[in-house]
Amino acid sequence: MTLSPWCLLLLAVPLLLLGQLLLRRVPLLARGSIPVPVAGGLLFALACLLLRSAGLEFSFATKVSAGWWTWLVTPDHEWLARPAKSLNLPLLVGFFTCVGLAAPLRLLASGGRMLLVLLLGTLLLALLQNTVGMALASALGAPALLGVLCGSLTLVGGHGTALGFAPRFEQAGMAAAATIGASAATVGLLAGALLAGPLGAWMLRRRMAPAARAHGSATGAEAAGGTASVPARPPVADFLADARALAGMGRNALLHLLLVAACIKAGAWISFGLDQLGATLPAYMGALLLGFAVRAAHDAAGAGWLRGDTVNRIAAVLLPLFLVVTLAPLNLGELAGVAGPMLLILGVNIALTLAFAACIVFPLLGRDREAAVAAAGLAGFGIGSTATAVAAMDAITRQYGPAPRAATIVPPCGGFLIDLGNAPVLGFYLYLSSVILTT
Repeated sequence: MTLSPWCLLLLAVPLLLLGQLLLRRVPLLARGSIPVPVAGGLLFALACLLLRSAGLEFSFATKVSAGWWTWLVTPDHEWLARPAKSLNLPLLVGFFTCVGLAAPLRLLASGGRMLLVLLLGTLLLALLQNTVGMALASALGAPALLGVLCGSLTLVGGHGTALGFAPRFEQAGMAAAATIGASAATVGLLAGALLAGPLGAWMLRRRMAPAARAHGSATGAEAAGGTASVPARPPVADFLADARALAGMGRNALLHLLLVAACIKAGAWISFGLDQLGATLPAYMGALLLGFAVRAAHDAAGAGWLRGDTVNRIAAVLLPLFLVVTLAPLNLGELAGVAGPMLLILGVNIALTLAFAACIVFPLLGRDREAAVAAAGLAGFGIGSTATAVAAMDAITRQYGPAPRAATIVPPCGGFLIDLGNAPVLGFYLYLSSVILTT
């Protein structure tokens, strides 16, 4: 039995409330900086797994062809054919549009060391993931291409990159590239959602402990960044409060929502043009680039009508909706049954990424709160997606205090800049795999 994708949309808010309740009742999860949509979505996926184990066979469709839902994210000539699009696509593209609109160039320009470390670090991570993946695949007697499929293609790249490069992998001899890529990216998404937040919280607690001892009565949080101490029950994101706050902005919120919608629609055409030029980029890229351009023009003109707080509030509503709708329909039973070599390569690369973020990126960035949040963000998009990275960073900063530079620099780095660097890395490893095959 296949259930309608609209069920997921109807369940989204109740599942977010369930996630909030779970984190408030189990403070240990909140202290680990598990995001609310991750808690609610995976709890629902676990409940579905138990029902399937009891003999109730069902699944959720995740694509819709309703014109009113797909129009914004589809060029009109394509939309007339009513193509099936992922239910979560408008939410994803809307979120990345907000990332572009909320990113002042002056703060991005001041990113300096952090931006350089994140970009070069992620490129090095992509090389490591592919090298380790190919070595493990060869050791296990599997095709070398499997190592790349379970490397930066799906971990740093995510679902969009995996699907975009699938035809090239199929031409290179990996017939099931699309299926393997989708499965590997889903495992990465799940791992990123579960592990990025706890990693950041662990780095901060480890950093705060010696400082707290050195300052005597000072709490760890005060020593690390001058913020108030972390309460016994850490703060948990409140989706309804964010939605009410957005509604309370009235006309200002409506105007910004219209701007976001316009950027999504125009961005669909930009993405179409990039595709025609042969660029293999995620579906949200056009809207993200347009958001950056609008914000840059706004700031260059000295205008003040584009409010960052309003855009961030819209993003705070779209992001949890996207994540919970993405995670809730996961079939955990199928993921558990992923082929042995593939799961082993993914596991090693995920552990490598977490160690890389904690042992290399965190120290290079200075071992402070900004460094911990940025390193957690790199772990989030290095094995999952930029959306999971932002959700993890939000959970960390609610508990340990703000990290404005990391919050501004990580989303464009993970959502845009790294894709430009990952593409030639993947091209090199595709060539390397073909050389291995012919020798």
